[in-house]
Amino acid sequence: MNILSSSHMALELATLCVYFAILILVACLSYKKQQTGADFILGERSANFWLTALSAQASDMGSWLFLGYPALIFGGGVFAAWAAIGLTAGMFFNWHFIAPRLRKITEQLGSLTLNAYFEARCKDTTGSLRLISGLMSVLFFTIYISSGLIATGVLLESLFDLNYHIGISLGLLLVVGYVFMGGYRTVAWIDLFQGFFLLGVIVCIPLYLLKQMGGIHFVMQQVAIKNLTVSLLPDYSKATLWKILMTAAGWGLGYFGQPHILTKFMGIQKTSEMWKAKYLGISWLIVTLTAATFVGLIGIALFQEGLADPQQVILSIVQSTLSPLFAGLTFCAILAATTNVMAAHILIVASNLSEDFYKRLFHKQASSQQVLWVSRFSVILVGLASASIAYFKPSTIYHLVLYAWSGLGASFGPLVLLSLYSKNINAPGAFAGIFAGGLTTALWPYIDQKYGLEIAPIIPGFLFGLLAIQLISKLTRKHPLALLNT
Repeated sequence: MNILSSSHMALELATLCVYFAILILVACLSYKKQQTGADFILGERSANFWLTALSAQASDMGSWLFLGYPALIFGGGVFAAWAAIGLTAGMFFNWHFIAPRLRKITEQLGSLTLNAYFEARCKDTTGSLRLISGLMSVLFFTIYISSGLIATGVLLESLFDLNYHIGISLGLLLVVGYVFMGGYRTVAWIDLFQGFFLLGVIVCIPLYLLKQMGGIHFVMQQVAIKNLTVSLLPDYSKATLWKILMTAAGWGLGYFGQPHILTKFMGIQKTSEMWKAKYLGISWLIVTLTAATFVGLIGIALFQEGLADPQQVILSIVQSTLSPLFAGLTFCAILAATTNVMAAHILIVASNLSEDFYKRLFHKQASSQQVLWVSRFSVILVGLASASIAYFKPSTIYHLVLYAWSGLGASFGPLVLLSLYSKNINAPGAFAGIFAGGLTTALWPYIDQKYGLEIAPIIPGFLFGLLAIQLISKLTRKHPLALLNT
């Protein structure tokens, strides 16, 4: 059922059309600037700290920020905010310990992608390391992208009574279009613009509504009436502390292995400005997650009887409380956040397919122009694969994002950390770590469901990844190429 009245629909639709026409215009203007594969994949490492900070954060927070996370708060109260706390801590450590070193060493090694960096750092000459890392990237990013397409389909269906599958197709066409034409720089500049836009919208909603509703005290009273938590630490029981650890670590650990964020670090122009990007990015993250938390709490107060689909809590709030113009801007922000993340993910997978598979494994003498066009056609291929998953709407946005986030974090996070801070790893160990971390995370939800362990999938995946890298590297240290270079 359409949540917008017919008298308002035209204004919201016009706002959406104008907004996304701007995105397409940006892509068209940058089309001719993409002359080589390096331009398309990493923008020749020319981003300033503003671009790096907002691009890294905005490409991270997509439909999850507006739909998945407020739904989590709506169903669990204040206690559910440990997910946001874990994310903030994880991203801070990522900026502080990973970003500067990764930027320096990838330039020294001439690596344009994370997979190319792993290969160069571990001195693998067979291509096996690129193959396993590329496969893990394609697998989990395809699931990630499908979550964004599901969000787009649900949103357009709710707003305009548009068929869900048509909504998916329109979202796919838009994102694939501007990534195909623009590449890294276009996505980064759109990230910068949308970063400010998302910040403004997500902050204005709770600020306005809290004033109208009589303040945070009233909202918390309504949360308590519904028997939901009004505290981050409702008690000191072992069960509560365990759940806090699993929630915070389950999200925070993932940041160390997210290629779409790590490549933003690699693209900054001056490593000396990384600290500026760090504090700007973290400030943006804290403000947006805090605001999204209040959106979920306000939803509890407004809809005491609950909602059929908690993922639509922000849509229901906007429709029932805000003017048509601001509602239109909010819907733009949600779609912007969703397409933002999809664009970053599609670009990463396209880079994997062109640089890591096509050039490294099949056509080592490929020219920059050939790599550029393979990258562009890979964009289309990845988009279609993700749409085929989204077509069946297999899960909620929250669970799809958590699954893909955990898989990427466990596959690459342990290797990123050890490759930057240890001299004792080699190619067999790296291969084993990626395989062990990714496979453990992929299978863990089924194991956890069977035995009721209630352990976030990234935690065992990350630990097994670390152990596998160190153990196999130690066992093959005297003959470091024994397993791969045969």
